[in-house]
Amino acid sequence: MGKVKIKKSSTVIDMTAMSDVTVLLLTFFMLTSTFLQKEPVQVITPPATSENKVPDEKLVQVLVAPDGKVYMNLTGAKDSTQLSTETFRTEVLQFAYDKYCETHPGMPKLTASQAKEFSKIGTFGVPMKDLTKWLDMTLEKRDEFLKEKGGIPIELSVKDGTTRNEFQTWLLAVKHVMGGHGEDLGRHLIGGQGVAIKAGQDAPFSHVQMVMDNLQTEKLNKFVLMTSLKAEEEK
Repeated sequence: MGKVKIKKSSTVIDMTAMSDVTVLLLTFFMLTSTFLQKEPVQVITPPATSENKVPDEKLVQVLVAPDGKVYMNLTGAKDSTQLSTETFRTEVLQFAYDKYCETHPGMPKLTASQAKEFSKIGTFGVPMKDLTKWLDMTLEKRDEFLKEKGGIPIELSVKDGTTRNEFQTWLLAVKHVMGGHGEDLGRHLIGGQGVAIKAGQDAPFSHVQMVMDNLQTEKLNKFVLMTSLKAEEEK
């Protein structure tokens, strides 16, 4: 009797559908992910047991570097109809710069292109006198400048509150812009959810204390301290 030949089926798997799903997932995550922006200095936050999360929107982040220099980062609302990040940064810049120019005549005019460039920048921190020059630099030159000559002046030169230093001027601008975009944003800021201090564990405490004093001078008495979660064996 003859042998029955069994027809072999193909072992090739059609991966077209899987490739389509992969591309769709990749596109989804690219459009919905929030990418971390580069900071001028590396800050290692002190460990803590608190698991409370710092808001990722409507936030003013104050960065205190290990050498004591102070930088800021402004993030608007995720809902662009409320206060987008670019609008937030542009309006804060314009108000703060105009306020500074009131007591410092002869400053160069802030151009539309410089304001647009600022709206795309994450962490910033240069003296006002160097701001327009810094915005005209290339990205590489900006990073070098921040490391060598950066830092927002925070010294409390006048104690009666009639004259603000540059850090306080930025805070005043933040209050003005957030308050002008609705009572909810104003309450969010004053309530302590809108300001976060990110200080390295090696940062001088005197500078961190000075930042807190500046915040309180501008009636921002509540704020969040950013920390890293302490490991179980460290508790």
